[in-house]
Amino acid sequence: MSNTIWTPASWREKNALQMPTYPDQQVLERVEGQLTALPPLVFAGEARQLQAELAEVAQGRAFLLQGGDCAESFDEFSANHIRDTFMVLLQMAVVLTFAGQSPVVKVGRMAGQFAKPRSSDTETIDGVTLPSYRGDIINDNAFTAEARIPDPERMIKAYNQAASTLNLLRAFSRGGMADLHQVHQWNRDFVEKSPALERYHDLAERIDETLAFMNACGITPASSPGINETRFYTAHEALLLPYEQALTRQDSLTGDWFGCSAHMLWIGDRTRQLDGAHVEYCRGVNNPIGVKAGPTTDPDDLIRLLDRINPDNKPGRMNVIVRMGADKIQQHMPALVSKVQSEGRSVVWSSDPMHGNTIKASTGFKTRDVHAVLQEMRHFFAIHKAEGSIAGGVHLEMTGRNVTECIGGRFQITEQDLGDRYHTFCDPRLNADQSLELAFLVADTLKELRN
Repeated sequence: MSNTIWTPASWREKNALQMPTYPDQQVLERVEGQLTALPPLVFAGEARQLQAELAEVAQGRAFLLQGGDCAESFDEFSANHIRDTFMVLLQMAVVLTFAGQSPVVKVGRMAGQFAKPRSSDTETIDGVTLPSYRGDIINDNAFTAEARIPDPERMIKAYNQAASTLNLLRAFSRGGMADLHQVHQWNRDFVEKSPALERYHDLAERIDETLAFMNACGITPASSPGINETRFYTAHEALLLPYEQALTRQDSLTGDWFGCSAHMLWIGDRTRQLDGAHVEYCRGVNNPIGVKAGPTTDPDDLIRLLDRINPDNKPGRMNVIVRMGADKIQQHMPALVSKVQSEGRSVVWSSDPMHGNTIKASTGFKTRDVHAVLQEMRHFFAIHKAEGSIAGGVHLEMTGRNVTECIGGRFQITEQDLGDRYHTFCDPRLNADQSLELAFLVADTLKELRN
C-alpha cells in the first residue's frame, strides 16, 4: 500500500473518520482555496530541526515535554492565556532539564489544536438531539441547531488565531521571557507556596547553586544568548484534513512536502486505521508524526503503522504517544514496547496519562484524578526500565490558568471545587500548580533512572 503515489489530496480517496459533513461544498472549496493562498504557519526547516531533536530523545539524550489545551477556543483566546501556558511549560522544562541532566524539547499543544474527535456524532440533552461539538474550527459549543452546523469559514478564523499565537510564542521564546534565571524564580515562588515545600526545596536549592556557579564563570544572558532564549515548537492532532491539506507546502530546497500548520502532527486513537485517510495524509508529509496508542492497539498493527508512515525508519520521525489509563497500562503497554524493540524500530515513546483517566465526578463534571495521572506515568517509566527501552517524554493536557478541572494534587482540589473555575469545553486540564507538581515528581523519576 505504501508504494501508491502520494499527493496532498490522496487522502480523499480513503475512508475519513471523525470528519464533519459540510452542508455547502462550494463554500468549503472557496475556503480551502483561501487557505492554500495564505502563508505557511511554520517552515520546513523548523520541522526538520524538531525531527533532529526528537532523534536525540529516541536515543535517551533528551526528553520531550509536550503540553497545552485539550482544544483551543476562540472565546478564550488572549495574550495572557498564551503567556501563562508558555510560562508553565518553561518552568516544567527547567526542573526536568536539571533532574534528567539532558535537554528538554518543548512542544506546545497550541496554535492549531482546534478540532476534537468525538465518541458519538450526536449528543442529547433534555430529549433534544443535535450534532456533537467538534471544536471551534468546525462548529460552536452552544447547544442550538444553528450553532452545531459545520461552518468552513471557521477554518479561516482558526488560521488567523494560530498565526497570532505563533507570532507571540516566537516573541516570548526569543525576547527574554525564557531567561533561565527568571523561569527559575517563578519556580521558587511555586515551591514557597507548595504544601510539599520540603520535597521540592532541595531541588530548587541545587538549581540555585548551579545558576550561581554559572554566573561566577561568566555564563550570563549577556555572554550566552542561549540562557535567555529557547526553541519552542507547536503540535496538534491532524484531524480536520481539508485544513491540513490547504496548509501543505512543498519545500523549495528539497522538494519534500510538509504540513505547515504545525511542526509536529499526530494521529488519534480513533483515526489510526492503516488504510484510513489520516494515515494516508500523514505518511506523505515530512514532519515528525505522533500516533496515539491505546488499550486496543495491537503490537503487529503498531509495527505496520510505523512502517506505513516511516518506511525508512528515520530516527525522530515517529512519536508513539501511549494513552492507556492507570488501570490498563501494565496489561497492554509491555507487549507494544517489546514488539517495537524486537523489530528494531526507532521511535520516541511518550506518556499521555490524561486521556485514559477521565472519570465523571459525583457533581456531574468530567474530571481526572491527579493521583491516577501520576500512577500511569510511573507505570510508563517502570515498563520502559523493565523492557530496556527509553521513556522519552510526557504529553499533558494543561493550562497556565488557575482552573479547577482535575481533582487531587498537593493543593487538594476536590469534586466540590470543580464548579469554581471549570472553563474547558472538552476535556479537563491540569492547572498551573498541578502541572508544576507533576514536573517535580517526574524529575524524581528521571533522577532515579540516571543514578
